Amino acid sequence: MSANSNSIFRTKSIEDLLAGASGDRALKKVLGPVELVFLGIGAVIGTGIFVLPGVAAANYAGPALILSFIVSGLTCVFASLCYAELASMIPIAGSAYTFGYVGLGEIWGWIIGWDLALEYMIGLSTVAVGWSGYLVTLLGSFGIHFPAAICNPFGQNGGIINLPAVLIVFVMMLLLIRGITESVKLNNFLVILKLGVIILFIILAVGHIKPANWNPFFPYGVGGVFKGAAVIFFAYVGFDAVSCAAEECKNPQRDLPIGLVGSLIVCTVLYILVAATLTGVLPYLIYKTTAAPVAYALLQVGITWGSALVSVGAVCGLTSALLVTMYGCTRILFALSRDGLLPQVFSTVHPKYRTPVNSTILVAIISMCFSGVLPVMRLAEMANMGTLIAFIIVSASAIVLRKRRPDIERPFRCPAVPIIPSIAMMFCFYLIWELPHFTKVVFAIWIAIGIVIYFAYSKSHSVMEKSQKLGM
Repeated sequence: MSANSNSIFRTKSIEDLLAGASGDRALKKVLGPVELVFLGIGAVIGTGIFVLPGVAAANYAGPALILSFIVSGLTCVFASLCYAELASMIPIAGSAYTFGYVGLGEIWGWIIGWDLALEYMIGLSTVAVGWSGYLVTLLGSFGIHFPAAICNPFGQNGGIINLPAVLIVFVMMLLLIRGITESVKLNNFLVILKLGVIILFIILAVGHIKPANWNPFFPYGVGGVFKGAAVIFFAYVGFDAVSCAAEECKNPQRDLPIGLVGSLIVCTVLYILVAATLTGVLPYLIYKTTAAPVAYALLQVGITWGSALVSVGAVCGLTSALLVTMYGCTRILFALSRDGLLPQVFSTVHPKYRTPVNSTILVAIISMCFSGVLPVMRLAEMANMGTLIAFIIVSASAIVLRKRRPDIERPFRCPAVPIIPSIAMMFCFYLIWELPHFTKVVFAIWIAIGIVIYFAYSKSHSVMEKSQKLGM
């Protein structure tokens, strides 16, 4: 459909998008390739490495979790190539939402934007719960104990509200309102710290690996590898936040592909090494009893100081994941609002800091509610669905735009189109099939709500709709 169609499948031109990202609703351009790689690592290396490997090994894959990470990593590699092409040719805030709007049409853009909003807020809440768990464990080792009622989700282990999780989200909100430059500096420092801690863990634990712990390698069968991949796919949630930073890049055409692919390669290698180490040091079933498997493994082999140090690094590492995940979500809402699909108040930019202040506050409020009352595993399962759907939309958009707009310059070209995007979509569909039934039900309800909002509000308030009525 053309951009002038009244159809719900009307597409927005790349030229209009670029023109709209200027003036008083433009974001400050401050990011280079190093900052983007660190943003990707900051988003990805968090709950997925410090919390979920133990749960996934104990309940889904056993030692074969190593292969689960490879399956999930390959899915992301294929999708990242599509992201890199689209982000380099459409350097606008919004990530998959923007790509879907341009490639497939407004209704698909809205659905993926609505989906991404849930994905990021659930992802943010999950990391906040993991952060809380490590902080409570760390302080407990120093004799500082919190009442169970204020550090556990509602109804779990005597919990009423997970107060530390709520408070850390609030702090991240204040930091992001203050400005992206300050946020990036903090993220870079935290990424260096947590990478050092992960490498230290591997060095300390590798001498305690017992190959017997890897036998049986497939305790849940080969199918457990794919079920594990579907669950720990959450470990990769957030790498696409790099593409959300497109509008704030100094040279997006060159730097975005570096940030997307570079951060993904680093993270995948680290995940595989940590999974192999964890399942080699202790029998996989032991991890059912802990939400802090990396620190727990060192504690069980007698390296107490290393366990405490890892806990400190995990708290810092999860903090950077919180920061980048919240950042990504605020930019999604900002883009939806600037296009008129959400109220314009959410695309208001702070006159001094040039940050989307109202979007940031909204994301924080909803995420504080989620993280305060929901358990980590349920949150992770819900976030995975959104990411996989986003990957499918982006991959499909890469194929469609090659056909519709072959004239647009592509500083980075995904190889072997349509083969690579098609493989990415097949991987994603299979992992969706493996997700728990509860996750699919929640996603269906969320999308149904989104469709109602689109026809009740978004379609008639769309910037494209208003332009057409004015005869533009």
